[in-house]
Amino acid sequence: MDLINLRILDVLDITLVAVLLYYVYKLVKGTAAIHIFIGIVIIYLVWKLTQFLAMEMLSSVLGEFIGVGMFALIVVFQQEIRKFLLMIGSTNFARRRAFLRQLKFMRDIPKDTIHDVKSIIQACNTMGNSFTGALIIIKRSTPLDFIKTTGDTMNIQVNAPIIESVFYKNSTLHDGAMVIENNTIVATRVILPVSNDRAIPLRFGLRHRAAMGITEKTDALALVVSEETGQISYIKNGEFIIFKSNEELIEKLTEDLS
Repeated sequence: MDLINLRILDVLDITLVAVLLYYVYKLVKGTAAIHIFIGIVIIYLVWKLTQFLAMEMLSSVLGEFIGVGMFALIVVFQQEIRKFLLMIGSTNFARRRAFLRQLKFMRDIPKDTIHDVKSIIQACNTMGNSFTGALIIIKRSTPLDFIKTTGDTMNIQVNAPIIESVFYKNSTLHDGAMVIENNTIVATRVILPVSNDRAIPLRFGLRHRAAMGITEKTDALALVVSEETGQISYIKNGEFIIFKSNEELIEKLTEDLS
C-alpha cells in the first residue's frame, strides 16, 4: 500500500533523479567511463532491491561497497565531474544572463561583445587552403587569465587579415594559440594544457589535444586548422562538433557565443 500512496513530491523526486541520471549518461556517453557508469547504476539498483527484500547481509555488503567506492569514483570520473560542474556553473549561468537581458535587467550591453564569426571562419578557410596550422580559442564565461599570461598580450580587433598574419608560417607569433575575447585578440603564442584522453584518434596532433584540453577545463570554444590536411575542427566541451559546411559552422559558433 505504501507504493500506491505516492505524493506529488515523490513523483517530483523520481523525475529529478531520472533527469540527473540522463544528463550524467549524456556526459559520459561515447567515452570509456560509460561502462563504469552503467556498472554503478546496476550495483545501486541491486542494492536498493536487496534493501526492499530485507536481504540484510547482501544489502550491508553492497552498501559498504558503494560507500567506500564514492571516493574512488571521484578519481575515476575526475574529468567528467569537472565537465559536469563546468556545465552547471558556466553554461547555465550564461543562459541565466541571457534571460536577464531579455527582461531588460542588463540593458547596457556593449556592441563589441558581438563576435565577428564570419571573419574568423574566413581566416580559417584561407589558412586551410594554404595548409597553415592555427589554433584559436574564443572565451565565453570562464576567465582565461591563467593561459593568457603564458603568451604575448595583444589588443587588436578581430579581422581576417590580422588572424592570417599571426599564423603565417614565418611569423614570430604563429606558435601556440590565439585567444579572442569580446571580438578582440587579447593574446598570441599562448600555451594550453594538453588533454590526456586516450580516446583521441592518433591522426590528431598537439594542436587538437591542446584544444580539447582547454575546452575540458573551461567553457571556451576552440577552432583548429590542421597543417597536414587543411581541415577545420570545431571543439567544445572537450568534444569534436560535426558540421557539414562553413555556413553550418558559422551558425553553430554564433549560437554557442550568443
